[in-house]
Amino acid sequence: MESFDFIEMKVPAKSEYVGVVRLSTSGIANRMGFSYEEIEDLKVAISEAISNATTHAYDDKEEGDVTVGFGVYPDRLEVMVADRGGSFDLNEIKDEIGPYESNQSVDDLREGGFGLFLIEALMDKVEIKNDYGVIVLMTKYRHENEVDIHDDQISTTQ
Repeated sequence: MESFDFIEMKVPAKSEYVGVVRLSTSGIANRMGFSYEEIEDLKVAISEAISNATTHAYDDKEEGDVTVGFGVYPDRLEVMVADRGGSFDLNEIKDEIGPYESNQSVDDLREGGFGLFLIEALMDKVEIKNDYGVIVLMTKYRHENEVDIHDDQISTTQ
């Protein structure tokens, strides 16, 4: 079995806590060696998943939590965003939202519902489980560049 570090946090399902998770995401991803652009993608995708949970999971009268777990592997970051609120049918939502035609006016576009598409576009792998509450599992792989994460210098050859 592959070894990994696991970091878990639980925040109230309130929009003001999205920033706390974004900061944690940034710190973890930076430590792993993700690029600035990849860190921004991670923060946006995870923020969308948490925003969906804070907006849709719990009724106005009901308070709940969002659990965020980070699986830190040598080659990837796996993120779980889970709530115990109301569930939904993903295929039904996708059918209601899209597709859009390129000739449609911006005024005709429906508001909302793009978060799931955005998450899928920014992450390498996305799974959504909605048996009891909603669990969004997202994976972002580290893409090695020419310069190794542990290199202190860049040298040129002449």
